[in-house]
Amino acid sequence: MSSQKGNVARSRPQKHQNTFTFKNDKFDKSVQTKKINAKLHDGVCQRCKEVLEWRVKYSKYKPLSKPKKCVKCLQKTVKDSYHIICRPCACELEVCAKCGKKEDIVIPFNKEPENSANTENQGSNCRRSCRGEEDSDEDFDADADSDGEDGDS
Repeated sequence: MSSQKGNVARSRPQKHQNTFTFKNDKFDKSVQTKKINAKLHDGVCQRCKEVLEWRVKYSKYKPLSKPKKCVKCLQKTVKDSYHIICRPCACELEVCAKCGKKEDIVIPFNKEPENSANTENQGSNCRRSCRGEEDSDEDFDADADSDGEDGDS
């Protein structure tokens, strides 16, 4: 029996083997599930990030319905689930917003919005430049066609 003290070796293989991986959005195609899957877990240490990703992966993550009280400033400013410290306090103290320990933050709070804004601007510029390249290619093709027609006659 697996609950016996000191009995750590199994005498048989696992009884139920999963044949396919669990998909948290297989039957639940709601907007809330899509938001949860798309959420970026920033301002937390590596371990807390893995815990939050596990919760999302296996449909255990439950978003907050109203803000929670921060343990540092005692204001109702914590808007992320499973966090105990609000964003400003976590940035100021450089601690993990979930466990409150002073460890390496994987994705800092303040750097992410700047990167996403730059990415959006670059994406729109890329689209414009790609369109410009397509237009210039069409102009080049039109020039080549006209040159080809002149060569044939």
